[in-house]
Amino acid sequence: MDLWYSEAHTKSVKFAIKVNKQLFSAQSEFQRIDIFESEEFGRFLTLDGLMMLTEKDEFIYHEMIVHVPMAVHPDVKKVLVIGAGDGGAIRELTRYKTIESIDFVEIDEMVVDVCKKYLPQTACAFDDERVHPYFQDGLKFIRKHIDEYDLIIVDSTDPFGPGEGLFTKEFYGNCYKALKQDGIMVNQHESPFYEEDAVAMKRAHKRIVESFAISRVYQAHIPTYPSGHWLFGFASKKYHPVRDLNADKWNALGLKTRYYNTNLHRGAFCLPNYVQEMLHDVE
Repeated sequence: MDLWYSEAHTKSVKFAIKVNKQLFSAQSEFQRIDIFESEEFGRFLTLDGLMMLTEKDEFIYHEMIVHVPMAVHPDVKKVLVIGAGDGGAIRELTRYKTIESIDFVEIDEMVVDVCKKYLPQTACAFDDERVHPYFQDGLKFIRKHIDEYDLIIVDSTDPFGPGEGLFTKEFYGNCYKALKQDGIMVNQHESPFYEEDAVAMKRAHKRIVESFAISRVYQAHIPTYPSGHWLFGFASKKYHPVRDLNADKWNALGLKTRYYNTNLHRGAFCLPNYVQEMLHDVE
């Protein structure tokens, strides 16, 4: 008998992957955590039944959430990552030798432990001496920090369950306060394609726009996320994501990537008309 993982993207649309075997399943204090193994996408992580990452396409998400702000800000020394229990964003950040400190806040320590065991492809940099883990609520953590970070990456789950507080006006306002005068915040911004996801995307964008002088949205294609069309938010006190891109400096680093490059960086901010119209409605 075939075993399939399926996720409802809408009431009438399902996404499915044939599963070879289930490697792990447990209920943590916060959510159900599952690891599956598949022929097409390798191992993949789900939380409360929702796809978080697969070994095959995780590089797209993690490269785009990290390298875009790193190619814009001229001198990132201290970074805060909220969420990211799978370790992919941490992995990409530790490739930059100029970063001095990475504070990492994850509410569910079991996610980190499970990913270390079953997803070493992403969870391979937690032991870097610059990484400082805090297993607590990101909303509570951020309240205590003022004018401290050059870059904040909000690598949250969907806007319900354990990650719900990371999509509020209070949270984004506190991120603004925690950033230095030229700081940047990047967040996963949901998908604009299906109606329920689009509503959550617009709500988050409206709240970010109310807090930051510069707020733009960029996109990537991630096959295993709802519709495949995924957005990220770029919010800054000073730097514009395209005009202040220092392509020559970033390219000189010689970082090998599979998705991100500085030409794609510029193009990622060129959004389809239907997305532009959605954003305009709430700006």
